[in-house]
Amino acid sequence: MILVTGGAGFIGSNFILDWLATKGTPVVNLDKLTYAGNPANLAAAAKDDRYVFVKGDIGDREFVGKILREHKPRAVVNFAAESHVDRSIHGPDAFVQTNVVGTFNLLEEARAYWSNLKEPERSDFRFLHVSTDEVYGSLGSNDPAFTETTSYSPNSPYAASKAASDHLVRAYHHTYGLPVITTNCSNNYGPFQFPEKLIPLAIVNAARGKPVPVYGDGLNVRDWLYVGDHCAGVRLALNKGRVGETYNIGGNAEKTNLEVVQSICAILDELRPLEAAIHDSRFTIHGSKPITRHSSLVTLVKDRPGHDRRYAMDARKIERELGWRARERFETGLRKTVHWYLDHMDWVDSVTSGAYRDWVELNYADREMGNRK
Repeated sequence: MILVTGGAGFIGSNFILDWLATKGTPVVNLDKLTYAGNPANLAAAAKDDRYVFVKGDIGDREFVGKILREHKPRAVVNFAAESHVDRSIHGPDAFVQTNVVGTFNLLEEARAYWSNLKEPERSDFRFLHVSTDEVYGSLGSNDPAFTETTSYSPNSPYAASKAASDHLVRAYHHTYGLPVITTNCSNNYGPFQFPEKLIPLAIVNAARGKPVPVYGDGLNVRDWLYVGDHCAGVRLALNKGRVGETYNIGGNAEKTNLEVVQSICAILDELRPLEAAIHDSRFTIHGSKPITRHSSLVTLVKDRPGHDRRYAMDARKIERELGWRARERFETGLRKTVHWYLDHMDWVDSVTSGAYRDWVELNYADREMGNRK
């Protein structure tokens, strides 16, 4: 049995589905079910006797302790986090509460649980903390990629809250001996990602003939990692990683935001030509004239505050020590992702509620539309 926190979110739900398919051992999923946590992501596991869902908050120490004592997991895998930079700019409080205070409470209860284990369970226990490349700050165009020894320099409330949680995890190992492992990943994409993030937002908006907003000049660079590859890396780190170590997990696929959305548009031109879709009630015509290419929807908008210019991950350590390497090329992973969203527009509609539309209005209303790209 393992305990996964935040398992109803994007990466957590993919991890649980992959775990059940590859490992075969039971999973308890503890999730608060905030806006981005969706039990429907795990519909395929709902009838599996090895899967248990528990609604709860990692910030509730008494409840977390009860779950640990009741289910007796051999490991805790912590995905639970507020993760969207834009939301952290508008409302940092939730990020501090979940990412910092919540991780602290989870560590405290895990330490108490682990301390009372008998051997060999005590030696076998692991606490794996899932973090992000954003804790390292921003790179220049010619700077080498982030390594596990790169100094932390977070630039957003989200990144700062994750950096704080990473430091707490490290401290609990060095001070108390808690057997922890930390993974820092680059930008994930794939099925079940909430449509506030760049790739699903671009797919959904472009498929429906709506503007595709891109911040600033669109030349910010990210290293893109298919979520299935990330999940495989986390599994390896959990089962074979050295206690107290950090492992970077990256896709080796640096792309500008404009390159990403233009690639999405090219795939949609092939799969759903706009001139053939304008008579479909699910699609709209942007402006007064029919559109022939989805790329005409790409629109530069006012940049967000403190927008990091470039992230890049050096993942040689996890490859060298654990034998992990990203298997999915960006081009094939992106095509799979576009297909998934086109085939699951009902899922998109179910998660893009009134609250989501309010958020889009809040985040983009004061960003004047710039030049089309």
